[in-house]
Amino acid sequence: MSSLPCGTRNYSYAEDMAIVRTKTQWALIAAFLMLLFAGPLFLGNFWLNKINLIGITLIAATGLNILVGYCGQLSIGQVGFIAVGAYSSAILTGKLGLPFPVSFICSGLMAGIIGLVFAIPSVRVKGFYLAITSIAAQFIIVWIIQKWTGLTGGTNGLTVPDASIGSLVFNSQKSFFYLIIGVAVICVFLAKNLARTRVGRAFIAIRDNDLAAEVMGVNLFYYKMLAFFIGCFMAGIAGSLLAHWSVSISPDNFSFSESILYVGMIIIGGLGTTLGPILGVVLIRLLQVGVTQSTPWLQSALPGMPNGFATGITPILFGLIMVLFLIFEPRGLAHRWNLFKFSYRLWPFSY
Repeated sequence: MSSLPCGTRNYSYAEDMAIVRTKTQWALIAAFLMLLFAGPLFLGNFWLNKINLIGITLIAATGLNILVGYCGQLSIGQVGFIAVGAYSSAILTGKLGLPFPVSFICSGLMAGIIGLVFAIPSVRVKGFYLAITSIAAQFIIVWIIQKWTGLTGGTNGLTVPDASIGSLVFNSQKSFFYLIIGVAVICVFLAKNLARTRVGRAFIAIRDNDLAAEVMGVNLFYYKMLAFFIGCFMAGIAGSLLAHWSVSISPDNFSFSESILYVGMIIIGGLGTTLGPILGVVLIRLLQVGVTQSTPWLQSALPGMPNGFATGITPILFGLIMVLFLIFEPRGLAHRWNLFKFSYRLWPFSY
C-alpha cells in the first residue's frame, strides 16, 4: 500500500527518496516545529521539565530503535550505555575542565566504543541469548560505577557543572528545552535518513533474514557492530544531556527497570519506524505523570488501606495499562497512525 497522498506520483528516484513530498507536508512540519519551539513561552517549569525528560528519552529510544527495530539485535541494556555517557560527560567537564561540546561528543563516542565491546557476541548469538549479553552489560557498567569511587563517586554520585556553549549557559528548564529538543529533532531526522540509505537497507535485511543477507553480500559483522555503535552513541549523548540537566547523578538513576521500559517504549510506539519511538516515549512518560499524579487521589479514595498501598498500586496500574495496550495494539501506535491516514485518504471513496 502506497504511503503517498492521492494524486502524488514518483517521477524520479530523487522524488522517491524524498522525506517530505508535498506543500501540505512542509507546512505541517513547519507549523509543528514553530509550535514546539514556542513551548517555553506559554509552559511552566513543571511541563518543561517533563518535555525535557521526553526529549532525552527520545534520543536514547531512537538509538535503541535503530539497533532493535531496524537491525533486529535485541538489547535490554540501553540505560547502561546512557550511564556511560552521563558519567563520561560529568567527569570530562567537572574533573578535567573540558568544554561541554567536547564532552558531549566524547560521551557518545565512549558509549559507542563500550557498546562495540558488548556487541562482539552478536556475531555468534541472537535473540534471547543476545538479550542476556546486553543485560550483563547493564549490570557490569553499573557495578563498575559503584566500585570505582575515586572517579565516579560510587553510590554518592557526582555533581555535574552547568552545560555551556561559549557564553550561553544552560541552567534552567527553559534554556535546556532548546538544547534538548534541538538535539532530539536532529537525531530523529538523522535516523529517518539512515533508514533510507544503503546502511538502513542492510540493517533491515539482517533483521528479516541474516543468513539470506549474508548470502547477498551483506557483511554481518560490520553492520551489526555499526548498529550497536550508533545505538549506543545516541544513548551516550542522551546520557550527557541527562547528567547536565539533572545537575547530579548516581547509580540509582540507571536502574534495570528503566532499560525494560525503553524496550516497551519502542514496541508500543512501533518497531522499525521513525514515528514509533516518538509516540512510545510520549505515551509512556505522560502515562507515568498521570499515574504519579493519581497517587494522592488513590490515598484519599482508599482511606482504610494500609500505608503505602496507593504508592504500591500505581506501578501495577502502569504495568496493566501497558499489557492491555500490547494485547489490543501489538503492532504499535505508528501502525495505528498509518491506518488512520489511509482511511482518511480513502474516506471520500468509501460511500
